[in-house]
Amino acid sequence: MSIKKYFQLAKQTLFPICRSITGRGTLRTLKIIKKNFPKLKILKVKSGTKVFDWRVPVEWNIKDAYILDKNNKKIISFKTNNLHLVGYSQPIDKTINKKKLLKHIYSLPNKPRAIPYVTSYYKKRWGFCITHRQKLELDKSYKKTDKFKVIIKSKFNSKGNLNYGELILKGKSKQEILISTYICHPSMANNELSGPIVSMSLINYFSKIKNLQKTLRFIFIPETIGSIAYLNKNLAYLKQHVVGGYNLSCIGDERQHSCMFSKYRTSPSDESLIEAYKKLKIKYKIYSFLKRGSDERQYNSPGVDLGITSIFRSKYGEYPEYHTSLDNFEVVTLKGVKGGFKVAKTAISALIKKTIPKNTILCEPQMSARARGLYPTISQNKQNTSTKNYMNFLQYADGKNSLKKISKIIKISESMTKNVYLILKKKKLIT
Repeated sequence: MSIKKYFQLAKQTLFPICRSITGRGTLRTLKIIKKNFPKLKILKVKSGTKVFDWRVPVEWNIKDAYILDKNNKKIISFKTNNLHLVGYSQPIDKTINKKKLLKHIYSLPNKPRAIPYVTSYYKKRWGFCITHRQKLELDKSYKKTDKFKVIIKSKFNSKGNLNYGELILKGKSKQEILISTYICHPSMANNELSGPIVSMSLINYFSKIKNLQKTLRFIFIPETIGSIAYLNKNLAYLKQHVVGGYNLSCIGDERQHSCMFSKYRTSPSDESLIEAYKKLKIKYKIYSFLKRGSDERQYNSPGVDLGITSIFRSKYGEYPEYHTSLDNFEVVTLKGVKGGFKVAKTAISALIKKTIPKNTILCEPQMSARARGLYPTISQNKQNTSTKNYMNFLQYADGKNSLKKISKIIKISESMTKNVYLILKKKKLIT
């Protein structure tokens, strides 16, 4: 299936679905992706599960929501646009006056044509979202004493689940590259569906390559709580095997190319993305990690430190349609998605090709051992150059540096660095 077909799948089938961090909409989205990629595993974490400092929230599902005026006219309806309802709204069936109603209605005075996207995952409340023009019209058209019937047919299930998808393309090496995107927002194109479009396109592309050098791990998760739950379950394995990867978000418009490097801007993923932009002759904007807001927060957290880089076109929060009904498929285009795909594909390809050595022994190894013979058995005033190169190489062979980077750090040529690598690998001091 081509990028164009994934684009159409998202535009026509996935866009109308009301997704959230839990619930049937997210599960339905994953099942549609699985139809295209049968190897995708749909997994779950039970509501209430402790995941680091968080708990997986109760599952939320919505059947319908609307407001009737005094004439029994439906003036706001979830079925017209699923952004009209505040995400995770509690069920309600009551009649209230205009003053009270307006306290539960959200709009954006600075974007009068946009329906805002509002959620309340961890505190129970209810609300509706409309354009500011609609809100002004509502206020103008009804008296203070007019009554309104508010109906929200939602359900909370404490025995429910958080669902996510995982697909692994096995490579020759146990080293892995993690590709993460999210599936938890209702009808928004750039902030929601551009990432899955590009991820599906990448799966399609790399699944056709024989003898992949590294394993590719693709995940489709609810943002924030999904990555936290995923790390809680898989962190030990990921720290052992993941050498880098990419968080794909807001990657489908045509305005610009941009990125956010890992916390210290030193990971193999950062290095590979820079190489991709250079190869493709693309001008790009770098956003500070201090402006983080997606799952790069979790992947680069202290103790996690997976060195994951985020790839954007226009970064979340930086384009005018962000988190509104204006984030649609006029913002996200096939050309924009293709551009995002090309950058991600080129960066992943560069990362796959990188040799990223990792020390197999804690502390300094016994280099003079009979099986190694890489260190003199008698002390001398001056250390042998070869020995020094071995020890320096091992110091930076922590699974976070490519051969090219190690070469620069220890100040020897790339050819000499590769020779040191081959010797140490033969002695089973690195993997």
